[in-house]
Amino acid sequence: MSSTATPEKRRTALDALHRSLGATMTDFAGWDMPLRYGSERDEHLAVRTKAGLFDLSHMGEITVTGPDAAALLNYALVGNIASVGLGRARYTMICQADGGILDDLIVYRLADHEYMVVANASNAQVVLDALTERSDGFDAVVRDDRDAYALLAVQGPESPDILKALTDADLDGLKYYAGLPGTVAGVPALIARTGYTGEDGFELFVSPGDAEKLWPALTEAGAPVGLIPCGLSCRDTLRLEAGMPLYGHELSTSLTPFDAGLGRVVKFEKDGDFVGRTALEAAAERAAAQPPRVLVGLVAEGRRVPRAGYPVVADGQVIGEVTSGAPSPTLGRPIAMAYVDAAHSVPGTAGVGVDIRGSHEPYEVVALPFYKREK
Repeated sequence: MSSTATPEKRRTALDALHRSLGATMTDFAGWDMPLRYGSERDEHLAVRTKAGLFDLSHMGEITVTGPDAAALLNYALVGNIASVGLGRARYTMICQADGGILDDLIVYRLADHEYMVVANASNAQVVLDALTERSDGFDAVVRDDRDAYALLAVQGPESPDILKALTDADLDGLKYYAGLPGTVAGVPALIARTGYTGEDGFELFVSPGDAEKLWPALTEAGAPVGLIPCGLSCRDTLRLEAGMPLYGHELSTSLTPFDAGLGRVVKFEKDGDFVGRTALEAAAERAAAQPPRVLVGLVAEGRRVPRAGYPVVADGQVIGEVTSGAPSPTLGRPIAMAYVDAAHSVPGTAGVGVDIRGSHEPYEVVALPFYKREK
């Protein structure tokens, strides 16, 4: 007789701490992660109005070093990584030869010939394998650093003041999509001004052994201004309100960056060939002539919540599909992102609804994002 063992879920360095806080845990991409600590709505609104603290140690860090590191990344990814300045970061994508999206990424330039690629947890191994395969012929080393980092994020309008109480790093001079090495609460960290919530905030890459020291220090510094621990559930509603795509929902191997309305990340002007160039050039031409479907926002007129996969309808015909949907704590109404036919993609288009279990619920077509913070 044979049996198939269920692979054990990975746990972050803060697993025991999350459980001590009463977190509801969930399986996410093979990791046991905090879904919520209390009220999802309260956690969401804390990030919008004060600050929230996240454990994102499931994200996949891959380091690329060597004289050809930039050339390799320019070949392997669709962005112009060679033009990224020291200490800066760039949002980009890695695509298949046919132009399909393997993952969306953030790439940090840490030194002259050293870059850190941060992949989504669900795709980290795929990205690592693709980069390793594409490194053939380049004087560069691709290293799996997923076990070398824990990742904590402080997000929300109070986050700069919270972090300033714990570091002498120049946070005022740290631009959006930039990072600098520093010390936070006595812990060495890469301090990055990035995030996935639509708010100002910081992501702190630290040694897993230092995470247990850093979390309580951040909690204590943030307590007077209302910082609370936040789980993945509110992270999803925050990114949805901010119109940010999630791999497996708005992005997939069946879509090119141009299909997803993110063609701007593809840099045809960079030197040399890159994986997917020919297919993406054709995709760009198709999108310019007539996009097959357009990613839009939908706001409910009623209270029923749309979910991924629900059909979008107009005049009795299916015109698209919901990719993400949830109640919006900020708007007070259900919202969704959906790919719809171009003819129904203009904000204010009348007669659009979502088929929710056979009932066509009316929705307003709006431009993304649903929410944008005041600068």
